[in-house]
Amino acid sequence: MLLSVVPRPVRGQDASVLVKPPERRSPGHGHDHADRRDVDAGLVEELRGPAEDAAVVLVEAEHDAEVDRDPVPVEQGDEPSIVADTIVSLVRGQETFLRDRLETQEQRLASASRRELDELLVARRIGGALARTGWSTRRRTPACSPGINGRFAARQLVEHNLLGTLNVLEYCRRVGAGLILLSTSRVYSIPALVGLPLRQEGNRFVLGSDHRLPRGASTLGVSEEFSTSPPVSLYGTTKLASERLALEYGETFSFPVWVNRCGVLAGAGQLGTAAQGVLSYWIHSWREGASLRYTGFDGQGMQVRDALHPADLGRLLLCQMTSPSAELPRICNVGGGRDNSLSLAELSAWCAQRFGPRDVGSDPSPRPFDIPWMVMDCARAEQAWGWRPARAIGEILDEIAMFADRHPHWLGLTSA
Repeated sequence: MLLSVVPRPVRGQDASVLVKPPERRSPGHGHDHADRRDVDAGLVEELRGPAEDAAVVLVEAEHDAEVDRDPVPVEQGDEPSIVADTIVSLVRGQETFLRDRLETQEQRLASASRRELDELLVARRIGGALARTGWSTRRRTPACSPGINGRFAARQLVEHNLLGTLNVLEYCRRVGAGLILLSTSRVYSIPALVGLPLRQEGNRFVLGSDHRLPRGASTLGVSEEFSTSPPVSLYGTTKLASERLALEYGETFSFPVWVNRCGVLAGAGQLGTAAQGVLSYWIHSWREGASLRYTGFDGQGMQVRDALHPADLGRLLLCQMTSPSAELPRICNVGGGRDNSLSLAELSAWCAQRFGPRDVGSDPSPRPFDIPWMVMDCARAEQAWGWRPARAIGEILDEIAMFADRHPHWLGLTSA
């Protein structure tokens, strides 16, 4: 789950920080409603920390079809001290919350029955999301193709992603704040990506350099000039529409907007699900002996993604927060790049060396909207902001593995 960040107001505001209190509670609903927004005030209080430490606004504006939450607006003061502590809160807040709340339950979970586990998740109110009715079946729908297997998932996705962005933009307009929108590499055209000339090299696909490549594609990866023509999946469409809506709002109402198209984020404590935190999911599953399977593209695990550590993303956000009026490109790719890419087969080889060998299943059946290769070309971000990822892929995998050693039941906690 990604958080959009609203820097301190462009115009002066008072130094108060507040979460609007709940006005009413609907019977049987686990959240408070305030100003038509669905807010778990207890969770917000735990994640945001003391009011005097909040220099920015964290607004949950992006959702997948599996997490039924609405935006949480938090007003901020006009303080210039936008410091690294805020970014640490952004990228680590949920991780810390889950770890502190759930570590004491791990031994119980090891032997818990399905019903007992469900009751525990409800009781702990993990982000108000995992305990939702129908979660165990809804989570199997791929995050990037909602609505394919369920008629209600598509509408929910559009409401969360697109209308959630609209709510955030209206808030920015009202208080005079800027917006950093964390978008996704899923905005790029699926047919164009599938049609890239690829060849197998070792245990991965690589982009062929001896073919004429489409605009925006090179051996460095996919740039911002690559096609965004449909289909890009419903998920990608809502993200692309959110980008354009945000940029139009910024121009119309004169507030700064930055759009970061993020690749695969990966690090310790990430929720382990196949659709979202694929590196974390694979490593935890390997260590815990859970079933794993290569799907699509001949079932050999040759498909490639690059990986980005949240701390590297945080460094870019700091630059953007402190340069709201910079005459720089408003849309940038933000990913691990070619040097931080790997295939599932390569990830399996790494896991086998770290934890010991095991079998991985194979299903060559294609999946809707799946792509064989996505590496982000982040040259624009480097040129504009002097930014490039600092965490190597080996460091990221080691971090996840060490976390998995300390939390042997994490997969059951976060993908239930």
